[in-house]
Amino acid sequence: MLAVRDQRDRQAFARLFAFYAPRVKGVLMRSGMGSAAAEDVVQDVMLAVWHKAAQFDPARAQVSGWIYRIARNRQVDIARKAGRPLPEEVETETPPEADPGALMALAEESGKLRQALAKLKPEQREVITRAYLGDLTHGEIREQTGLPLGTIKSRIRLGLERLRHELKDLRSE
Repeated sequence: MLAVRDQRDRQAFARLFAFYAPRVKGVLMRSGMGSAAAEDVVQDVMLAVWHKAAQFDPARAQVSGWIYRIARNRQVDIARKAGRPLPEEVETETPPEADPGALMALAEESGKLRQALAKLKPEQREVITRAYLGDLTHGEIREQTGLPLGTIKSRIRLGLERLRHELKDLRSE
């Protein structure tokens, strides 16, 4: 979805379409819509996904939830036009469980990152933590700490260089 949103990648959209179109159709049909009508709605939904891709924000919703919400809204619009009662909310598919091996690898990488952060000078660790884990801008860090902007940028740069050095083994694995 990010490739569709950011680069208007047609191949990524084709994969998205191939994955979600049958699922959206299934959800629509389970809520009482006929096959032909469901296919028409799926076409509208996927066209909306393409045109509204710039509005997708992964921080606000998962791709599946965003697409199913568009489908639900289209279904409601159709029901309103026809003067029929609104369909009941249908429970959507839950995303597949994460791979246990991937979860263990992520936990191991997180541990190595924590160890590498612990090796930084406290002032470097503080600004990196505020910038990357606290999601603060350099200006916001300056307001909170009172440090000059150049000092903040230098500490982040030097700290990131040190982290890269400490974590270089992760890239080769």
